[in-house]
Formats: sequence, structure tokens, C-alpha cells
Amino acid sequence: MNSSSKTKILEFVRKYTMIIALVLVTVFFTVNTDGTMLLPSNVNNVIAQNAYVFVLATGMLLCILTGGNIDLSVGSVVCFVGAIGAVLMVNNGMNPVLAVIIMFIIGTLIGAWQAFWIAYVRIPPFIVTLSGMLIFRGLSLAVLKNGKTISIANCKSFVKVFGGGADCYVPDFLGKLFNVGSDFEFNVTCLVFTALAIAIYVLFTVSNRAKRVKKEYEVEKFIPWLIKMIVISIVVGAFGFRLSQHKGIPNVLLIVIAVILFYTYITANTTIGRYFYAVGGNEKATKLSGINTNKVYFLAYTNMGLLAALAGMITIARLMTATAQSGQNYEMDAIASCFIGGASAYGGIGTVPGVIIGATLMGIINLGMNTMSVAQEMQQVVKGLVLLAAVIFDVVSKRGGKLIAKNT
Repeated sequence: MNSSSKTKILEFVRKYTMIIALVLVTVFFTVNTDGTMLLPSNVNNVIAQNAYVFVLATGMLLCILTGGNIDLSVGSVVCFVGAIGAVLMVNNGMNPVLAVIIMFIIGTLIGAWQAFWIAYVRIPPFIVTLSGMLIFRGLSLAVLKNGKTISIANCKSFVKVFGGGADCYVPDFLGKLFNVGSDFEFNVTCLVFTALAIAIYVLFTVSNRAKRVKKEYEVEKFIPWLIKMIVISIVVGAFGFRLSQHKGIPNVLLIVIAVILFYTYITANTTIGRYFYAVGGNEKATKLSGINTNKVYFLAYTNMGLLAALAGMITIARLMTATAQSGQNYEMDAIASCFIGGASAYGGIGTVPGVIIGATLMGIINLGMNTMSVAQEMQQVVKGLVLLAAVIFDVVSKRGGKLIAKNT
């Protein structure tokens, strides 16, 4: 094998490291659980148990893009907003729609409060959000009256929309429409939606490449591009097929997809999205070019509060209770998903699809270890090592493969 071929292979492995890792980890746990890992119910569990991670990690990415900054308060904000929502709906009998609006407002205001100190007073994000982690955890205890648990099982419309309970799935209306017999083992609506999703993805990918070629922009080489498109289509198809064998499309999956699509578009196709990358790449140069960097920081952390509120709703809906322990270590799951998914520890690099791959990898590791009955303490060790390995890979790749930095 000549040096050119080796370089191409190494470049391919470097570019798709996390996808390769995701495949290998899935195969590993599938083999070691005798196929239990890929049972339809377990595929559904990856979504149900990690929906909050997808949401929080998407918001965390924007914070990290601005310079490797993180928000340590999101777990406490999830708990606080969830507690307020439970009190409003259960204790005060408030309409769930109004309660959801109030929860979003509170989460956004919390984000804006922290964003003000970070963006305009320039207090380090670590300090501000560490303070927020303590403040909102304490306020959660106060709202729940010394940590009492509140059940929201009777708030059926709220629970159904945000994904808790056995009936929180998109009805198989296409199956009923076409009079598919009850002995048919697949959810027709889920299968059709999966096929549509693959078709839209392929159409968008091909169209986007054609436009770039027409404008004479640089594009990915055809073979790697085609392989990636085929692999993603197969994975989406297998995922949808497995869901169709359980109960179909979970309602919370629609929320997660909406968040992913919206923020993918924002970061990849809008001016403000480019600003996040620019600030993380070189804040001084960005400021000199006329961009209001304070506003960029403010938007990143305010948005994090908004998504933390959404994650709070998903959390209490799944558990059907609001407790003082809700949201513990959620910030760590979100941060780990970002770095494992390719976000740079220095800022300016990272994508929403990459973060979703990172969150999925963490979810599969969690589910696989639980299925194999791995002790909780060892699970923490494994996740810590995976996070460290991802950051080491990021740092070393920026040094040209050198593990030890030279002091100059």
C-alpha cells in the first residue's frame, strides 16, 4: 500500500471516527447480549431514555462553539422548571398548555439571566453556571417543599405529548386507513414515515451536492460521499424498521427530530449560525469585523435555558413525577455527547449531526451496560474514559498527531 492510499485511509478514519465507533460499540453489545441489544423495545428505549440528552446536547453545542465554554447549570434548571410545571398543573390545576408556556418563559429567563453576566459583565461561564447549578437545585427543593415528589400521571395530555406512558406513540392511522389486518406485525405509519425520511434525506443530499458542483464549490469526493449516504440511509431504515416492530413512532421522537432539524439549519445555513463558529474560532477578529460578540454569547446561553426547559418537560413526562433528584448529571451527559460527537474543546468546531451521533453512542453504551448488568460504578468509569478518549483525540489531531506538546 503506497503512502497516498494510507493517507486517504487515515483521513477517512479521522473524519468518520465516531460513526465507526458507534457501529463497533453496537456490534460489541449486540454480540455480548446475544442480540438483546437490538430488540425493538430496546431500540425504543434508546430514544425514551436519551431524549433529554439530544435536546440538551444540541443547546450545549452552541455554548461550546463560542470557545469551548460549557453550561453546568442545565441539570438543575431541568429540575427547577419541571418542579414548577408539576406544581402548576397538579397543585394549582392549571391548563397544561398554559403551564408549558410558563415553563418555556421561566427557562428562557433563567438562560437570559446567566447569559447577561457571561456576555456583558464577562464573568467566566464556568463560574456563572456553577452558581446557577447550586441556586436552581436549591430553588427546586423549595418549590417541591423540601423535596416532596409530585406525580403528574393525571396530566394525561401533557404526559402523552412529551413522551411518558405506554400510549405516547403516533397512532398507526395509515394501517387503519389501508385496513391492514391486526395480525400484521409492523406499524405501517412508522414504515411509511421511515421511507419518506430516507427519500427526503437522499433528495436533499443529492440536490445540495449538485448545487455546490454547479457553483464550483469544493465538494466531498464522490465515492466517500456515496458510501456515507448509503450507510446513513441503511441505519435510518433499520432504526425505523425496529421501531415499527414495537409500537411505532414515540411522540418524543418528533420533538427531538424537530429540535435537530431546526438547529442543524441554524448552524449550517444562517448568518447567526456562522457567528457562533466565528466567535469560537477567533473572537478578537470576529469583533473587529463588526460582529457583536456579546450578543452571540447572550443568544447561546439564553437558548440553553430554553432547551433546558424543554428537557425538563420531557423528563417529568417520562418519569410521570417531578422529584428533587431530577436532572442530576444531565449536564455531564450533554457535555460528553458534544465532545464525543466531534465538538472541539477549544470552540469553533462541531455540528449538530455530530452531537447526535455522540449522544446516540452514549445512549447505546448506557443501554448495553445495563443489559449486561454492569455495576453502576463501572459504568461511570467507562463513560469517563470514553469522554477522555474523545477529547484526547481532538487535542492530538490538532497537534498533528503529537501526544506531548512542546514548550516553546
